[in-house]
Amino acid sequence: MPDVENKTRLRAEAALAAFAVLPFILGLLNLRALSRAPQPTPSTDEGVSVLIPARNEAGQIREALEAVLANGSLVREIIVLDDNSSDDTIIKAREVGDPRIRIVSGKSLPPGWCGKSHACAQLARHARQDWLLFLDADVRLAPEAVRRLMTVVNKQRTISLVSGVPHQETHSFFEWLLLPFINVLLFGYLPLPLDKGRTASLAAACGQLVLVKAQAYREAGGHEAIRSRLHDGLALARSLRQHGFGTRLVDATDLAHCRMYRSASQVYAGLMKNAVEGLAGPVSLPIWTALLAGGHILPFFLRASPLIWIARIASIALRLLVALRCRQGLLTVLFSPLGMILLLLIQFHARLRHMTGRPVTWKGRLYET
Repeated sequence: MPDVENKTRLRAEAALAAFAVLPFILGLLNLRALSRAPQPTPSTDEGVSVLIPARNEAGQIREALEAVLANGSLVREIIVLDDNSSDDTIIKAREVGDPRIRIVSGKSLPPGWCGKSHACAQLARHARQDWLLFLDADVRLAPEAVRRLMTVVNKQRTISLVSGVPHQETHSFFEWLLLPFINVLLFGYLPLPLDKGRTASLAAACGQLVLVKAQAYREAGGHEAIRSRLHDGLALARSLRQHGFGTRLVDATDLAHCRMYRSASQVYAGLMKNAVEGLAGPVSLPIWTALLAGGHILPFFLRASPLIWIARIASIALRLLVALRCRQGLLTVLFSPLGMILLLLIQFHARLRHMTGRPVTWKGRLYET
């Protein structure tokens, strides 16, 4: 019996080591695959419409617009859609006073639509340029960001959409504990070396920063085709690929930065909002629980052995790799097991709410997930 127990224990430890080592290896491969946008080349005649949906963004819309304007003449127009704000969003946007800025009023949200997708669909109808840059109001572009994104699509003409995750500013405990896992999941679990830009199931994008060719966007049905999706960036990239257009994800750490959430409650609500379309799906939740708990939680709570030490080192190495590449604090690495526990608890909470028919709330709107 002891031999059977030892073999069972070794198999379990080997599985945990594999769950930690394989994401680390994939992370090393993704360092090259998930490259940063190249330095800008001379611009073409194609212009860019920057489209910003804004709902109660009075505290940051002006700073967002000033950062866009710093990108120069390639930005031909900036359209801000006031999505039924109850604050001074319009006033603050008008204070910037640049002739390229247009402010339009959003229509009421129809049934079956996600608020952001509805706002983006309206913005696209107003846009007049060859390329559309959808930008969240909390994103701050670097001065050469638009030109560098255009360089990506000019060098790779098969690409009709390019997106990236901006550098996430994290100040409060829950921000720096949880938000770095956005990049951990990208680097450690997305098989980018296998992606040739066309397979819909391998598509990846971040709705905070999406540059898309206007013609391809409209031929694929735009945001109307993904009207109910909360993961708008990912859904849009998949939709374009399904219509035969290529997409690409870049490391946008040096292209833009943003602070998505400013309190623990906002972090929790924001992760809950996207959970069911992400890790907390009925099929995906058990799989992700096994992968994440097995590779990044259990090794730190089990008795040490050579295989368990391999799992611990590989897990921390992946976190360190991502922290250095994406300019995250080292505390996020040290507290990684705790953050992973909380991340999975949020996913289970989201699944429970979905099973009991309780909607999620975001910016004053209810969404049936």
